[in-house]
Amino acid sequence: MGVRERLFDEGADRLADAELIAVLFGTGVRGRPAPSLAGDLLAEHGGLGPLTRRSPEELAQVQGIGRVRAARVLAAVELGRRALVWSSDDAPLTTSRAAYERLWPGLAGRAEEELHALYLDRRLRPLGRRSLTRGSDAFTVVDPRQIFRPAVALAAHGVVLAHNHPSGDPTPSAQDLEVTRRVARAGGVLGIALIDHLVIGAGRYVSLAERGDLPAWNND
Repeated sequence: MGVRERLFDEGADRLADAELIAVLFGTGVRGRPAPSLAGDLLAEHGGLGPLTRRSPEELAQVQGIGRVRAARVLAAVELGRRALVWSSDDAPLTTSRAAYERLWPGLAGRAEEELHALYLDRRLRPLGRRSLTRGSDAFTVVDPRQIFRPAVALAAHGVVLAHNHPSGDPTPSAQDLEVTRRVARAGGVLGIALIDHLVIGAGRYVSLAERGDLPAWNND
């Protein structure tokens, strides 16, 4: 039984990582069926987690993969991220943990720093999300106007920021703290609260509101 047939008969959750990737490939190359290619791709990059952080060019360099198969894999990864980001309803977010659950899927496994913002109304319901910067020191180079321009357009009451540390260690740097204070001051001038800033690492996070660097979530 082929992997596609097993997916239909047993469910996608029963397939191994290499088998799921083989479904994306569809076919293999001469002498190397799709599951074999998928296994080679995972082995080359050290497993599924590291693979999701690779560029299309890096994946395409593995023998037999090429641009088309690399694009299929990374498109599936991105669809999975987006599905997690928007799977939640519009229930109010009243804790840093709730904000983390909404924000981490878009930042998990990123090879570079990215800064994302979640804009909330007065009842702390999400109005929208924006990806603001990407690259080395994504948060420390941010201009507060990048953050608050969408907030004004959305008539947001407040904003939650999150950026990732690709190292996996979510400990805020001195620059993270300094820029957080600068952004909070700019928001105060506009009447738009910086509700929290989350630094996200490998399966964990640090909330600057919980640390006391920003007012507590229940502080109006």
